[in-house]
Amino acid sequence: MKVALRTFAILCVVPLIVLFGGLPALLRTGQVDLRGWAWSALIFILLGAVLRTRRSVLHAVWAGLGSAGIVQLFAWLATGRAPDPVALAWLSLTLLLAVGAGTFITRRLWLGIGLAGLAIFSCWLASDPPVKLTKERPVLAVISALPLFWREGEGGIQAREDAPIIGILRQRFDVRPADSPLSSTMEDARALLLAQPRNMPPDELSALDDWVRRGGTMLLLADPLLRWPSSLPLGDRRRAPAVSLLTPLLAHWGVELLPPSSVGEKRQMLADGRLLTTMAASSFALRDGSNCRAEQGALVAHCAIGRGHAVLVADADLIDDRLWLAEEAKPLSPRAWSADTPAFVVQQLGGDAVAAARHWLTSSVDLISALRWAIIAGILWAIMGTMLLPGADGRVPLPSSAWQSLAGASIRD
Repeated sequence: MKVALRTFAILCVVPLIVLFGGLPALLRTGQVDLRGWAWSALIFILLGAVLRTRRSVLHAVWAGLGSAGIVQLFAWLATGRAPDPVALAWLSLTLLLAVGAGTFITRRLWLGIGLAGLAIFSCWLASDPPVKLTKERPVLAVISALPLFWREGEGGIQAREDAPIIGILRQRFDVRPADSPLSSTMEDARALLLAQPRNMPPDELSALDDWVRRGGTMLLLADPLLRWPSSLPLGDRRRAPAVSLLTPLLAHWGVELLPPSSVGEKRQMLADGRLLTTMAASSFALRDGSNCRAEQGALVAHCAIGRGHAVLVADADLIDDRLWLAEEAKPLSPRAWSADTPAFVVQQLGGDAVAAARHWLTSSVDLISALRWAIIAGILWAIMGTMLLPGADGRVPLPSSAWQSLAGASIRD
């Protein structure tokens, strides 16, 4: 009985260590990526050796299968989507190599060390590469009053600094800031990011409309209640306007920007599974005759204007890196993102994809539920392993009373 209890404890605890080992990365970014559990799976290099010594190779393999199973179940329940098969393959490969290293290291040291090295190398290979510069980079004009190219409150050349979103855009576009739609920059631009600009006179608004109608691609971020943190005092001309000043242009396109429905942060899950985090976001109302279509609760509107296309988003705060970047020092690493904002912005401007689709935690409620069911599944798997796998003496470790009942039944027969 004691052997059975110890076996159950080992088979139960080991997969749970792997499961909980991947949670810190998930909680930091909200991404449910099975590759995030690959590093915690390396613990099998040690635990596999313990299982091989105290029990058998079958116990190590059983615990490895249980770890892969409960992590996959957790990911499915936490996101509501089937796990990425590529990420699952990387996790399975790491577990296989780690289990093999643990089981061989006590018998053939060099083989075990070699497998351990391969397991660590597979974790490194499984990580996402950073967003890299592409050869073809069309000209992207940026018109904005937001501090996207400078540090707010500072002057001179020392104040020049790209915001993280601009750093990503530079990997896909030749980014050129513009002060006005009438500037020469617009002549070469194939795309335009118009994000909460200053007040524009009618001739500049007309120039924007003409530029799109000639075939331009525009991403317009209009915010009725900007919450972007600023150290500048109210009334400072360098401060971005608190409300959108593009009402005449939107009205010309048959669109009205409505007041914000909330004043806080909100996670917006798009229809394709991507995540945007907004702050005090609003929505658009489309008038009769408008060539626009709304989606995502009218947070986004797609407008066909002449030969061009404009994507309207009722929030400008979403490009603030505090809403999409979990690790400030790694803006080019998709694993450091807490939302799909960079990929969304690049796509709407017509650029090449910057990252593969991410799988996101849907809510804290789903996180708790997924953990609960994964733990239950791990316990059931451990019970099955305790009943089916041979013990240290080669027998199935059933309780002694069960063995006596079986023996009595054999004698009667």
